Amino acid sequence: MQDVPLTITHLFDRAEQFFGHKEIVTATGTGLERTTYAEWAQRTRRLGGVLDALGISPDGRVATFAWNTARHLELYFAAPCSGRVLHTLNIRLFPEQLTYIVNHADDEVIFADKSLLGLLAPLMSSFERLKHLVVMDDGKGEIPDSLVNDCAACGVEMHQYEELLSAASPAQWPEIADEHQAASMCYTSGTTGNPKGVVYSHRSTYLHTMGAMMADSLGARESDVILPVVPMFHANAWGLAHAAVATGATLVMPGPDLSGPAVAELIVDERVTVAAGVPTIWMAVLPELKGKDTSALRSIPCGGSAVPRVLSEGYRTQLGLPILQAWGMTETSPIASVCHLDADQAELSIDEQADLRTQVGRISFGVDARVVDPGTLEAIAWDGESSGELQCRGNWIASDYYDDVRSGESFTDDGWLKTGDVASVDERGRIRLVDRTKDLIKSGGEWISSVELENEIMAHPQVAEAAVIGVTHPKWGEAPLACVVKVAGEEPTESEILTFLDGKVAKWQLPKGFVWIDEVPKTSVGKFSKKTLRDAHADVLMNDQ
Repeated sequence: MQDVPLTITHLFDRAEQFFGHKEIVTATGTGLERTTYAEWAQRTRRLGGVLDALGISPDGRVATFAWNTARHLELYFAAPCSGRVLHTLNIRLFPEQLTYIVNHADDEVIFADKSLLGLLAPLMSSFERLKHLVVMDDGKGEIPDSLVNDCAACGVEMHQYEELLSAASPAQWPEIADEHQAASMCYTSGTTGNPKGVVYSHRSTYLHTMGAMMADSLGARESDVILPVVPMFHANAWGLAHAAVATGATLVMPGPDLSGPAVAELIVDERVTVAAGVPTIWMAVLPELKGKDTSALRSIPCGGSAVPRVLSEGYRTQLGLPILQAWGMTETSPIASVCHLDADQAELSIDEQADLRTQVGRISFGVDARVVDPGTLEAIAWDGESSGELQCRGNWIASDYYDDVRSGESFTDDGWLKTGDVASVDERGRIRLVDRTKDLIKSGGEWISSVELENEIMAHPQVAEAAVIGVTHPKWGEAPLACVVKVAGEEPTESEILTFLDGKVAKWQLPKGFVWIDEVPKTSVGKFSKKTLRDAHADVLMNDQ
């Protein structure tokens, strides 16, 4: 058999050669912009010429600070196809974290949307090796008055994206002989310590793209109209940006407006078939889709945090299409499991099917998984009940972190990724996440899953959101505290929720207290920020009797 390197250039070439007639739609601050793959490919090649003209090193880091747009997609391919490394900056990180990762990655240029410059401008003086800042006009915001002077003072050249593109010559991509060459990088959004860098190779991205195209995964195909609401700065937009280009699927980019009405309008008007995002997005979108034509929609991939049963069933009831739960993390590229029901499970009752959909599904083809005692690495039985730490390995799973001494904390000596998730696996290899190791609650010597308790509380019709944290308790050592967001106009009581939970969870697992909050705080990638809640409510049950 021939040995041809697996590179991202192959994905680009297919879109350029076969799918030039297909469309990429971007929602901007001034309306929808439409282009074709042919036009996008030409601009992407010119962008490769821009990187050459700016003097970016042959393997230099090309950072982006941008929403999901066609321009961002140009960068997704121009950087790796030209031999360089794409570095997507998470716009929701704290300023000191952004400074750390720009410097740690040795970014030479940042391409930033104009609407986000207000976040970036105050940090310019903290970037140690940055040479260029390129502004992309996304139809919103203004260039801060001080930015030009700040860039000049730091020795950073400031440019306009479209001006650079119009003056550039299209690049011919170099042959990438080593498929293990770095293609892109993304930093984790850890809640403690500095973020950790994960570097994706051409080979890993190529294989992950094939994984996203499999029918038992996300099943991306040419006939799809794909709406990646999940940010392109978060774990490769779950692989959908690469898979759409590889298959020639129509892409709908949501731009800066991720509100429920805006996303719902795109789903309906653009006849979206696949729309992917985190649970908080779909909570806001569901009421906006009521009575609308969503007949084109075939799949709603959802991940980032556990999908509440009530949310998935809400989509099944209203749209006839339950949410498709998937699981992964920055270190897994990210797709590692997807929750499709088996053929024989289509005969089960609606309730039984709904219970199965609260799992994250069978581990994906191309990924291996094991559940072990984290201390001894002794295997845990796959009986659907016993639980331990979920660990993974595979061709699109990270083996270490970029230039980081902390790699030993997250990878075993025999080469498995410690995910930090506590899980059980049934005899069919289907995974149920019990909790994050740091979010498990040990009360009176027994473990309580905060995720399970949250899902049951959120099933109450008067509860919009709920996060459960462990806090100090004088009798039990630690006990669950429910932080609850009420549905607008509703006034549920603690006793009503406890009565609702009776019979759904064991009595010793019931919350020992409630706090009513306006919203659950979120991390930079839309997950519940339980650390924020623990910091705010650590002493609530200290004097409980």
